[in-house]
Amino acid sequence: MSGAKVFLLVVSLAISTVSVAQKDNVGFRFEEYFDKNQLDVTYNGKVLTAYCFFDSIMKPVLFPINTLSGKTVTRGFPLAPRAGERVDHPHHIGMWLNYESVNGLDFWNNSTAIPYNKRAHYGSIVHNKIVSMKTEKAKAVLRVSAVWLNHSRQVLLNEITTYTFQVVKDNFIIDRSTKLSAVQDVVFKDVKDGLLGIRVARELEHISNKPETFVDDKGNYTAVPVVDNNGVTGMYLSSEGLKGNDVWGTRGRWTSLSGVINREPVSITIIDHPKNTGYPTYWHARGYGLFAANPLGQSVFSNEKESMNLTLKQNQSVAFTYRVVIRSGDAITPAQIEKLAKELK
Repeated sequence: MSGAKVFLLVVSLAISTVSVAQKDNVGFRFEEYFDKNQLDVTYNGKVLTAYCFFDSIMKPVLFPINTLSGKTVTRGFPLAPRAGERVDHPHHIGMWLNYESVNGLDFWNNSTAIPYNKRAHYGSIVHNKIVSMKTEKAKAVLRVSAVWLNHSRQVLLNEITTYTFQVVKDNFIIDRSTKLSAVQDVVFKDVKDGLLGIRVARELEHISNKPETFVDDKGNYTAVPVVDNNGVTGMYLSSEGLKGNDVWGTRGRWTSLSGVINREPVSITIIDHPKNTGYPTYWHARGYGLFAANPLGQSVFSNEKESMNLTLKQNQSVAFTYRVVIRSGDAITPAQIEKLAKELK
């Protein structure tokens, strides 16, 4: 074969290889790291989030969560601390779904920070298996199963969760649909901490003047008597027109948290589903960075005017569906949120 032909063949193979690589990085993909108990969700070659089921975090979570432009909207602590973050509530990791009192067991507050002699009072959610995975250019669907266990490894609930990931214009959309089936009689006691939670980045917190403890990029803790609010820009807005800390303890069809990260407007919006128990949900939305929807803990939010102790008999089920919209670029508007809410299946 002549030198010219060899050169053309090499160039042709190189172009072909680049073409395949580019094709592989278009749209959604799942990248499996089962030795780490982690499944990355990538879009056009960039990680948008990861389904993580480490034993040390006591429940499966999505962590981190990024915008399409690469801004991380979730807190890093305690898994990957970033300088300037609060070090409270080590059980607040990424996005999760659990509850403070299930047959008296606390699933919400469980973490490795709990002393061993007290762990019998806490429950854990353990990943069982990945049921199915499907990816398309602008959509990916992950279906997983898990079990809710007491400290003796007895099963209270079986869980099937379907995550649907979509990209629509500037929106990274996560639809989480979870079915909980009772293996024994189960009571979700009416309490404050639940149900769907996200712990947000420092930039999306509300400005605070209280003394706090923060972490540096090496994991060292420092007590700070006067808080530096530089770069803190978060602001809640509910479907009922309430803003800031006024959103906490009120009902709403959706709530959006907006702010600026690295000079770029970003927002996280949680949309409740009309078929969910307790709709429209109460919002457990705190200025320090906890953004949660709790339809089951009604007494504390209503000053005891309402109550709900959701009870499932053995073999009964309950389902919860939420849409979470992660947006970067221009600010999301209430009209855009309403449209996204109507489209939620």
